Amino acid sequence: MPSYVVTGASRGIGLQFVKHLSANDENQVFAIVRNKSTAKFLHELCESRGNVTILEADVTDAKALNLAAAEVAKATDNKLDYLINNAGSSTLPGFTIDQLSARQCKLNSVVHSTNAFLPLLKNGSTKKVLTLSSGVGHLGFTLQSGMAGSVSYAIAKAALNMAVAKFAVQYKAEGFVFLSINPGSVDTSATQVAPWPAGGVKEIEMLMAGLSNIMPTIPPPISTEESVRMQLEVFYNWPIERSGEMVSHFGNDTRWL
Repeated sequence: MPSYVVTGASRGIGLQFVKHLSANDENQVFAIVRNKSTAKFLHELCESRGNVTILEADVTDAKALNLAAAEVAKATDNKLDYLINNAGSSTLPGFTIDQLSARQCKLNSVVHSTNAFLPLLKNGSTKKVLTLSSGVGHLGFTLQSGMAGSVSYAIAKAALNMAVAKFAVQYKAEGFVFLSINPGSVDTSATQVAPWPAGGVKEIEMLMAGLSNIMPTIPPPISTEESVRMQLEVFYNWPIERSGEMVSHFGNDTRWL
């Protein structure tokens, strides 16, 4: 029975990963959320599917993640096949370089979650780790778009990409495959549980302006279903020789939407 851990699973893309993976009865899916009591959509899913387990842990809390990993170990005979690091935040402020938010960089860290589940992954059959990033954290995207905004988020994602690369280098000899991926522009409104933070509209406007510098016609957002399907297709087929790279949901670093 293939086993998966998905962080940030209460809504949006994380929730869709859980939905997609648990649709296969042979999969065992562990959904990590910051707060069980507010994971409304996830609880509704669990009512109809018996192969999903909800665990509570903040990705910035190493102790909580280690406790979650211990619960997974009990259920899987100390093994894990896939880790999907989805949890993160685009919390403002962070419009420009002088408004850099250290808190946001911390929220987007994947080091604690990856370290917590590494012992189980070492015993798994695939040793694969997928981490959701963003095109705004790619140097080429920033330079081509001329987008000066989304600084906190962009720096957090750039740091995330480097963390993934470091993990890849350290564990390549053990057969691990690490991949950092951009999910595309995704419509997550169906499971939005809180209003946009102050300034959120302005941030989106700055992003769209930057994108228009790269592509004259910006395609509409894709669904969470399509994003997850495309990401997993790239992830499952990603070779160990290219472990640690950062790519789009198309499997390249030239097309982000």
